[in-house]
Amino acid sequence: MDFLENKWIVTEIIRPLLDIGILSFLIYQVYKILVQTRAVQLIRGAFVVGIFYLAAFTLKLDTILWIMNRLATVLVIIIAVVFQPELRSIFIRVGRGEWFRVSHNAKSFHVDTVINAVEVLSNRKRGALIVFPRRVGIKNIIETGTKINAEISSSLILTIFGHDTPLHDGAIIIQNGRIISAGCFLPLSEQVDIRRSFGTRHRAALGIAEDTDSVTLVVSEETGALSLSYDANLYYDLGTKVLKKRLTRLLNFPDHEEDEMEAIEDEI
Repeated sequence: MDFLENKWIVTEIIRPLLDIGILSFLIYQVYKILVQTRAVQLIRGAFVVGIFYLAAFTLKLDTILWIMNRLATVLVIIIAVVFQPELRSIFIRVGRGEWFRVSHNAKSFHVDTVINAVEVLSNRKRGALIVFPRRVGIKNIIETGTKINAEISSSLILTIFGHDTPLHDGAIIIQNGRIISAGCFLPLSEQVDIRRSFGTRHRAALGIAEDTDSVTLVVSEETGALSLSYDANLYYDLGTKVLKKRLTRLLNFPDHEEDEMEAIEDEI
């Protein structure tokens, strides 16, 4: 009798709850990926088409149903071609295997040093691109520049970007507290709805944010605005206080709970 009761509990209660829990987790993770890319437009479009199909089915519009059924395969191919960058980004994020990671070890990034340098560059309206790789390697991008492998310092950053040196047009890569490479070429964004006022630096910052999980700091040469790009998004014209706290949090710096709450309030 006990065996039958236990079997009933597993079959009728635990298994359905486990099924719903796993499915909910997967849907939530896919949603987090979609909202960080332009693929969310794909979902909206599919929703509109689904409503249109449901209306045609309910009203028994046979001609429209026949056309939509014949075009279904073609539409899938068209969607795959048009949204190829977004779909690639989704599979890259899934391949990182970050879903089950709870915490990450803090890394030694000299945020204050970088902020001090970009403040000077901003006042001088000198453009700059500074990339902070996280878990996804960018060796192919590092190799496009000049290897430096020097300890990070404000003076070195200002030397690279503050004058018309051969390296000032590219990006510098900062990893483990060192400037690994300078003058690196970044992939340009493939988004079509990006602001027309954004120049090559902002498009490059957004491009690497679409392909990797790197965090990129941008100084606008036209306005001096400080921006961050990550998770396929660009956050334009941030104040130095917000910039420092957000960059610190993104790079897994241990910080006081009070400071973290202030950073969240500033971002809101």
